[in-house]
Amino acid sequence: MDGIINVYKEKGFTSHDVVAKLRGILHQKKIGHTGTLDPEAVGVLPVCLGKATKVCDLLTNKDKTYRAVCRLGVSTDTQDMTGQILQRGDFSRVTQERLKEVLESFIGDQLQVPPMYSALKINGKKLYELAREGKTVERKPRPIRIHSINLIEYRQMEGLFTMDVTCSKGTYIRTLCHDIGEKLGCFGAMESLQRTRVGVFTLENALTLEQIEVLMKQNELEQQILSVDALFPEYPAFQIRDEFAAKLSNGNPLLEFFLQDYPERVNTTGIRDLTEGQEFLVYDENGCFKAVYQKGDRDLRVRKMF
Repeated sequence: MDGIINVYKEKGFTSHDVVAKLRGILHQKKIGHTGTLDPEAVGVLPVCLGKATKVCDLLTNKDKTYRAVCRLGVSTDTQDMTGQILQRGDFSRVTQERLKEVLESFIGDQLQVPPMYSALKINGKKLYELAREGKTVERKPRPIRIHSINLIEYRQMEGLFTMDVTCSKGTYIRTLCHDIGEKLGCFGAMESLQRTRVGVFTLENALTLEQIEVLMKQNELEQQILSVDALFPEYPAFQIRDEFAAKLSNGNPLLEFFLQDYPERVNTTGIRDLTEGQEFLVYDENGCFKAVYQKGDRDLRVRKMF
């Protein structure tokens, strides 16, 4: 199978566990996930199958949306409630108005220090491995972007609030909860996390491993697999002219006049109007999706071939 399947990762599974189980269910080895979710987190995990594994790195760049529950008044070593409690604070004076004000202050470009309990590597070793050895190392702040934060519920007496966060890749929601607590002056740690969207993939269309196994046995799974080109609805799409088909099949650089508009998709941008660095889709002479190309200063260069 070639394409992307929207998996609902359940609690207790790592992203690698999901891939391993899918290999058994689908009876194929070429499978890759598109970004890790902590074992305690649940939600959307797009998984690439077959030729679609080539777009795993492109999918990790997509914006993501999370629903997180944060507990005020506590700080832990993991920045969530699975860790050891380090400090406690008084959250009784944090009003809903003050909480909204602080949440809104995190919207936009930020520098975030990754947590020690993360899969980032320093000198070839994952940070969480060092943390389990009782070691703490310096981590450089990384640029992230918070597109929006919406307060869904605040239970002031319990110090619990629920928020929806849409953010760029590389954002740690655990760290965001921690930083919100710091700014409020009472500490904070993540209680639970659900990823509700990755790019075009949403919670409503996600399938559990059990559901995938049933559909596979019923020979009804293929209709749940999204084609690679469907991941990029915003990309302009063009088709190779018949006389230049060989150049596309070999992944060669192309010139603008080699291409024509792809009739199955409506473009708002013509091939000559693309800006340098802009990516677009290319279909072969038979209308089959073949590649993601990128406009260079003199020609059009292949980004990914399929």
